[in-house]
Amino acid sequence: MSTNKKVFVLGMARSGYEAAKLLVGKGYEVIINDANNEQNLEQVKELKAMGVNIILGSHPDDLLDNSFELIIKNPGISNSHKYVQKALELNIPVINELELAFRYFPTGVKIIGVTGTNGKTTTTTLIYEILKEASLDVFLMGNIGYPVCSFISQLRNNSIAVMEVSDHQLCNVVDFKTDISVLTNISEAHLDFHGSYDVYKSMKKRIFNHHTKSDISIINLDDKEVISLAQDIESTKKYFSFSIPNKLGCEVNDGYIYYNGHRIISLEEIKIKGRHNYENAMAAIAVAKELGVENDVIINVLKTFGGVEHRIEYVKTINNIDFYNDSKATNIKSTQTALSSFTKPTILLLGGLDRGHSFDGLKEYLTNVKLIVAFGQVKMRVQEFAKQYQILCKVADSLYDATKIAYTSASGGYVVLLSPACAAWDQFKDFEVRGNLFKEYVNSL
Repeated sequence: MSTNKKVFVLGMARSGYEAAKLLVGKGYEVIINDANNEQNLEQVKELKAMGVNIILGSHPDDLLDNSFELIIKNPGISNSHKYVQKALELNIPVINELELAFRYFPTGVKIIGVTGTNGKTTTTTLIYEILKEASLDVFLMGNIGYPVCSFISQLRNNSIAVMEVSDHQLCNVVDFKTDISVLTNISEAHLDFHGSYDVYKSMKKRIFNHHTKSDISIINLDDKEVISLAQDIESTKKYFSFSIPNKLGCEVNDGYIYYNGHRIISLEEIKIKGRHNYENAMAAIAVAKELGVENDVIINVLKTFGGVEHRIEYVKTINNIDFYNDSKATNIKSTQTALSSFTKPTILLLGGLDRGHSFDGLKEYLTNVKLIVAFGQVKMRVQEFAKQYQILCKVADSLYDATKIAYTSASGGYVVLLSPACAAWDQFKDFEVRGNLFKEYVNSL
């Protein structure tokens, strides 16, 4: 990149902040624009001291012109945004923080990218923990909450970057390429952002961009959508499967996980339970074995890894009522997975941002659900859904009220499960804030 022009950063948050710092360090003049006035004051102060021009609260029509070399767009901002459209008219490239960081990676860094509708965070974290246990020079980054730009100064030519990569991030990549790509599963999600399921799938497929036979793809053999999507990719394919015999990767046989026909670990020894977690573990094992990690290292991690915060996370037991925080369940598939994990009578907290999606996909998973507590923007549609399938439903004005209603409605031996099947943005900054507040409410009961 040249250093004689300006860069426009659209959207601040964590990724915009880190992108701006990197760019200033490379000699760029940087402008950040965000419609939201509520930003981290310390970060704003730091960037201003570095000479960054920060414009918050609106998107002025005359702010973007042809003096900019590049736009770095926050992944959560649609490509239909007026600045993005104007950039296209002005022939200004639009990329995101992931693509920007990739362009400054040292030669020789090995990149492992994990995407999919569900299981991304658990799989990414497991891979990282296994490689760390193996004493490799590994870094955890990406959509998991750690912007990639923040690691540039730490990476060396033998480092391993383990990234969770979202469909939103894959929208604006150009040169970005992994050495190993994992695709966990595919189901309908984020249709409000992408406009259609086909577009969403095409974004996920970009995790295999620029792959050749020397690159590895690790894909879910049990998921027909994944198999269809990956049928024409160029990488060397490895698989994981819970139900289909498979000698080119991971399979389950007689209660054990095997890799390339060699026994690794029994399902009973794995601390995180449920088929979805065994699939996540198999994907992580496949990556580790491709990097030459010994079995005892993998076993040690899988025996002790307790899961990811906000993903079917055990919170507390009160009066023999178990509370679980699954705030990261922002789509129907995730809530299906959570409901499949329990056989006890369950009270389900369901609701959040109304994206117009149907809840009918939960129908077959309601066997143990004794009550649905609806909350958030979509609460009245949740109530209609519950009524249609003759499930008792109570409507709450807030997550706090929903938690109290669930507790007072539960009996000993019940599970109270926050698994909203909706994004959190109607009432909260993100699913993490929602999950942390739920845990606070539970601990105050």
